[in-house]
Order: sequence, then structure tokens, then C-alpha cells
Amino acid sequence: MIAEGLEKQPLDYIAKHIVSTGFNCVRFTWPTYMFTRPEYGNTTVSQSLDNFNLSAAKAGSTKNNPRIQNITVVELHKAVVEELGKNNIMVVLDNHVSLPNWCCGDDDGNGFFGDVNFDPTEWLQGLATVARTYKEVCFGSILSLNLKNTLKLQVVGMSLRNELRGNRQNEADWYKYMQQGADTIHKENPDLLVIVSGLSYDTNLGFLKSNRLHSNLNNKLVYEAHWYSFGISVDEWAAKTNHLCGLVTKRARDNYLFLTSGENNSFPLFLSEFGVNNKGDNEADNRYITCILAAAAEVDFDWALWTLQGSYMLREGTINLDELYGVVDLNWERPRNPAFLYRLYLLRRINQDFKSPNPTYYLMYHPQSGECVQLTNNDIVLAHCKNASRWDQHQDDGPIKLAGSPQCLGVAGEGAATRASDDCSNKWKSVSSSGLHIAAQDGNGKYLCLDKSASHSTLVTNKCVCVGDDLADFPTCGDNPQVQWFKFVPANV
Repeated sequence: MIAEGLEKQPLDYIAKHIVSTGFNCVRFTWPTYMFTRPEYGNTTVSQSLDNFNLSAAKAGSTKNNPRIQNITVVELHKAVVEELGKNNIMVVLDNHVSLPNWCCGDDDGNGFFGDVNFDPTEWLQGLATVARTYKEVCFGSILSLNLKNTLKLQVVGMSLRNELRGNRQNEADWYKYMQQGADTIHKENPDLLVIVSGLSYDTNLGFLKSNRLHSNLNNKLVYEAHWYSFGISVDEWAAKTNHLCGLVTKRARDNYLFLTSGENNSFPLFLSEFGVNNKGDNEADNRYITCILAAAAEVDFDWALWTLQGSYMLREGTINLDELYGVVDLNWERPRNPAFLYRLYLLRRINQDFKSPNPTYYLMYHPQSGECVQLTNNDIVLAHCKNASRWDQHQDDGPIKLAGSPQCLGVAGEGAATRASDDCSNKWKSVSSSGLHIAAQDGNGKYLCLDKSASHSTLVTNKCVCVGDDLADFPTCGDNPQVQWFKFVPANV
């Protein structure tokens, strides 16, 4: 019930660090019982830490945030939101569990409506209380000595319940209670986005193809999904990278990405969890994340990375647990993996604005590096996406043409740098089941793929990695083909 990191750094430092690492929103959790049962909500921070014998965390939080020990956990929740608001950080209030505990497991009692710790009536009560709590435009500063200080709240949305799971799952109850929960939040606080998660740990919304929720809450309805590498082994990813990327991307389209398509029946989609082991030693994560970055850039949905925290005061019996997926390091001092954050640049910015009067153009995104193709002084290189060249929409077996120019991308030969010229005779096509290799024939009729030079940033063409001369995937392949993955990303801003 206590926000992580307060034993490591002052709250204002953490909020400013979030901004400095390029994020503008925090998905902030709350357990139902904290707002429905006084024995939880009235517990002070000091009492909560004492209850779990967290003496080091108590000493650290007293040192770094001395004013929080004697306030309740609910008051601390408000104080965290207040500090985020001071730094213009938006907040999405996220409900994963009723009983305060680590989430999640099929049999943890918090998984689905009717579980021992998931009473629908009490859950609705909690939603109403939290929506009402954060409805006020401003409130007195909890941690400031000047109680006349006021602050506009930055809470922009509430999720209904995340990662529904377990043997009780069924679509009938999902429709019944998710509609009730959405209506409850909207009635109490109609300004909030209402964020609806699916079944099976928030990986399945496919049933919405045949039956949508009956109201879009005056355009406040948003769906959410999670996308991880879980369930596929390191060996499988290493041997079948192209195949698995195509497979998991199709699965995502079938289960939730379809919600963003269609002119008259599309909905906003929030990818509210994805992430990787930031040590970089999990090869399944390394292969999966390049795949997901390509898909995310194309769709241009909003997203939240799992996770900010570099540590946990207590997680599943372990004190001061190191969170390897965390953006910050164990001591909450600096980014754990700056190179990964660099790769997120194109995803951070708005690429497609439905209000834009500008025509659509395309960026050529290289998800493994996070960079984009740029034409500079007649050289074609990978560089920061803020300097990306613009390209016309590409059709399979057609030229790759610079937007507003007669010039096209050409094949010079194996290992040679690509060039832009008025010769548009090269016909490029998407090959491999990943859909991310882009190949054209050289003068001898041999297919070569776009590639990043091994020694510098120049764009070259080489033999397609893990792809045969027939343009089909190798059944298994020991090489990593992702250096040759490119995605045409639509943009109009």
C-alpha cells in the first residue's frame, strides 16, 4: 500500500527523475481494500512498515521523506498523486488486487469476480470511492505546512481491474461486471478515461469482435492490453526469431490490436504493460522487444512500460528485491539501461494525429537500434528519428520512394551502401514471416535485404539473414536477423 522507492529517495526527486527520463504519465496502483476497509486505509505508513518488520525501509523513508510516517496509506497515495501533478505527470489509477499483495497468480484469490478476495459489490464500492476521491479539482497539500496550497489533480483515467485470470473466468461475467464498473466510474467522475482490460492476464479482448460494451461513455472508453515474452523459451526465440515475431504479432492483432482499426467501430487501445529485463541477458526479451517496438510504432497507441521501480521494499518474502525490469537502478539514482530508453523515442512522440491536415508520409524505423533511415549528403544512414527522412507509402514489389522527390532507394550489391537516385527500377518486397525484412533483387537477380552496416551507421544490402533464396524462413537459424528488420511507420505530424 506504500509507493515503492520512498525509502531510497525523496518523493520530489523521484517525480523529477520520471520527467528527466522522458515519461509523462504514471500508472499508479491501488488495492480495493485500502479504500473499502478501515483496517487497511487507516493504517499509518509507520504502522504498515512495522507490520512487516521493514526496519531498514522505515529508516530510509524517515530519512528521505520524514513527513510521511504518521499519515495514513490513503493520505500517502494522495500525496504521491499530488507530487506527480506538481511535475505535470499524468496519473492512471490502476486496480490489480483487492487484498494488498504481490500480483498475480491464477489462485491468489484476487483473479476474477467471485474469488475469495474479489467480491463484485465491494469492488464497485472501491471504484466509486476512488473515482470520487480524485474528482475534486484541487485539495490542500498533504505534506506541505501550508494547507492552503492547492493543486489541480493530474488523474486522467482509472482502470477497472487488471490481469483478470483464473478458473472462474467467463465472458458473461466479464460483460456484466465490466459494464457495471465502467458506469460506476463514469457516474462518479465523468471526466476520467475508463480503461477496460481483458481476460487471461489482459491478453485477450478478441471476444469484442462480436459483442462490444453497450456504451462508449461519451468517448471516455479505452481498452488495455499487456504484451510480454512470457510463454516462449529463450531457445525458441533464438532459433525461430522471424517466425515467432510474425506469430506473436498476429496473435496481438487477433486479440486486441484489431480494436484500433475500422473507421466507425474503432476504440483507443492502451498497451498498459510491456517490458524487458534491463540487464540485457534475457535473449527471449531481447528478441521479443524488437518485434513489439515495430508493431507499436506502426499502430501509434499509448503505452506504459513495466516498470519504473528499481526495487521493492518487500516482494514475495524478499526484502529490498532488485527489479530487473525497472527503469531506474536498485537505489533509484539513475536509469538502469539508457540504451533501451533511447530506442523508445519514436514511440514516445505522437506520429498520427487524426486532426492533422497534413498528408500521411512514412518513416523507415529500425527497431533494433531505435533509429530511422535518413538521407544526408547522398549517404543513407541510420540516425536519430527526429531527423528521419520521409518516404511515400510502399507497396510490395514497388519502389521505395522519397516523399516529394523523384528519387528512390536502390540496390548497389551485396555489402554495398544503398543509394538514392532517379532510378526507380528496384522493386522491394517484405520477406520472412516477421514481415520486417525488406528485399530487392540485385543485377544478377539475387535478393538482398536492407541491413545496417556492421561497422558504422550506413544502410547497406546483404544476403537476407535466416531467409533462403526462395524468401522463406529457415526452419531454424542460429543468427539474429533483427539487424535487418525495418518498419514503415505512418505519420502526419
